[in-house]
Amino acid sequence: MPQLDQDKLNAFLGRMVGDLGAIATGALVVLGDRLGLFKAMKSGDKVTAAEVAARTGTHERYIREWLSAQAAAGYVQYDATDDRFYLDPEQAVVFAEENSPAFMAGAFELMAALWIDEPKVSEAFRTGKGVGWHDHSACLFRGTERFFRPGYNANLIGSWLPALDGVVEKLERGVQVADVGCGHGASTVLMARAYPRSHFTGFDYHAPSIERARKAAEENGVSGNTKFEVASAKSYPGKYDLVAFFDCLHDMGDPVGASTHARQSLAPDGTWMIVEPFAHDQLSGNLNPVGRVFYAASTLICTPASLSQEVGLGLGAQAGEAKLRQVVTAGGFTRFRRATETPFNMVLEARP
Repeated sequence: MPQLDQDKLNAFLGRMVGDLGAIATGALVVLGDRLGLFKAMKSGDKVTAAEVAARTGTHERYIREWLSAQAAAGYVQYDATDDRFYLDPEQAVVFAEENSPAFMAGAFELMAALWIDEPKVSEAFRTGKGVGWHDHSACLFRGTERFFRPGYNANLIGSWLPALDGVVEKLERGVQVADVGCGHGASTVLMARAYPRSHFTGFDYHAPSIERARKAAEENGVSGNTKFEVASAKSYPGKYDLVAFFDCLHDMGDPVGASTHARQSLAPDGTWMIVEPFAHDQLSGNLNPVGRVFYAASTLICTPASLSQEVGLGLGAQAGEAKLRQVVTAGGFTRFRRATETPFNMVLEARP
């Protein structure tokens, strides 16, 4: 055994304690989100365990332990003078405000699927086969929608669509839009509410997600200019002025085929909007906290999903702009640019 640098080892072990605490606390966030514990505290008033239990119909002893764990994690505040707990405003928007641009509780639900479905991915590592999106646990579908929706709420209408050449003006006049790989329809519904003169069709191959998207359209009052249909990215019907792919192109087995079909489905002056996880082209540029999350999700969800399909290109969630450009131009597009970005997403614009 090589001689160890004890200071370096101790620092690394200290990091492991922090990581283990984060993993353990993640399960408690999912629990608290599911039981409505965070939302019961969102007013910011200082509460006892008994009061949270009464508000949520739960058992006080369990709540006391949960609150203590959240306080130790820094996810809730604790006032030792009167033994009460509370959410400060910043914690409330992260854990208790479902429509907040900073809401993160849904991300923890998504992460639960990584653990639940790990045995399936382990087998895929051995066989080289994939794990289809539909083969994952239902918490992945719910968690993905709740994870991405805050970013869409914060950016889609205010900055992403305006960054595309002439698209907002078309949407305001009234055009046909396809949202491909729409999942539960968060992006589709958001656009339909903002641009009532345009008509939006969401497509996804996953029938249960389409059913949920239809309910979301009804709940948000956009059924009049929105519909959802089961179809793949290479077979959806119709002609559109705007085709949007939100965080899904890299999951597809044949993204070049999807690019070709997107080109064929566009009007002559149409636009393909591609939203993908932010990534640099070189691995070294992605060795950071955001890349850590995206590579983990890519290993356990995105790459297995791609490898389960035809061709199985396996782009991965950190493909980077250069690889995405190759996919898009191989589909017949001649104009491609990065329209805008956030720390979590790249918004790419492709035109015939």
